[in-house]
Amino acid sequence: MAYEDEGFEIPLIPPAPQPSAESSLSRFAVGAMAKLQTPAEVVTATDYRFLDAAGADIGFDAFKGRVVVVNLWAMWCAPCREEMPTLAALAAAYAGNDQVVVAPVSVDLPDQVPDARAFIADHAPLPFYNDPKFRLPFEFAGKGAMPQTIVLDRQGRVRAHLTGGADWSGPEARALIDALLAEPT
Repeated sequence: MAYEDEGFEIPLIPPAPQPSAESSLSRFAVGAMAKLQTPAEVVTATDYRFLDAAGADIGFDAFKGRVVVVNLWAMWCAPCREEMPTLAALAAAYAGNDQVVVAPVSVDLPDQVPDARAFIADHAPLPFYNDPKFRLPFEFAGKGAMPQTIVLDRQGRVRAHLTGGADWSGPEARALIDALLAEPT
């Protein structure tokens, strides 16, 4: 596409891309969750495989039918460790509700896994997962930033994303989870 003026063809510059629209879940991006991003266009979570506590291969498809709070963290990441008690509190708030999973996934390399496993053990009821290839942080909108928390709906779609530390123990986080639980399946 071009504009012609006195015989000269001037190419038109396409408009700058607009930021993606937010979904109705953006109403939960307040207080402790102010940095929460809630894209209007939802995509299915990556099919990338990681490891469970027993070292078995697992993916997000294993959690289908549940609301999943995926937290990507590492022992070398101070904000990651600082927010872990709040994720444990969120998991405890939904203890007994098999429709909600809080899944912290360590991206520590194999030599740091024992320390990461011990750290998670101190934050019950959180389970231990590990991505020994440190690839998951690059699969989501945060593109490598740490910590990253991704919230999946019961269909396994990314509905919210937060890069950086946050307080997941507060009413804002529970309201987001409850809203996703209230959605029809």
